[in-house]
Amino acid sequence: MIDYKQTKAPKTTITRDLNELTEKVGNVYETVAIIGKRSNQISAALKKELDSKLQDFSIPQDSIEETFENKEQIEISRSYEQLPKATLIATQEFIDDELIYRSGNKDEVLK
Repeated sequence: MIDYKQTKAPKTTITRDLNELTEKVGNVYETVAIIGKRSNQISAALKKELDSKLQDFSIPQDSIEETFENKEQIEISRSYEQLPKATLIATQEFIDDELIYRSGNKDEVLK
């Protein structure tokens, strides 16, 4: 599993040069599709990881009103909230050539 807490991705949105992003693939739509698919993968992985960590704190309750605050649970949630968004992580991985993807029009693997 990749440690997303050590990523070089910016925490806020920055302006990117579209021409630089599309150089590798040659098509803006394929570039967006690649980054979008990787972003969905990252988002799902982060959600699964967070759910598994928060599962330790879940207590079966009779009603929704009976909630209590657990400091450890709050800290875990905050640490995930402070991570860069999945799209920013995916874009940084694409720029750093850390993604391997296949083109639907070609039989070769692009990197």
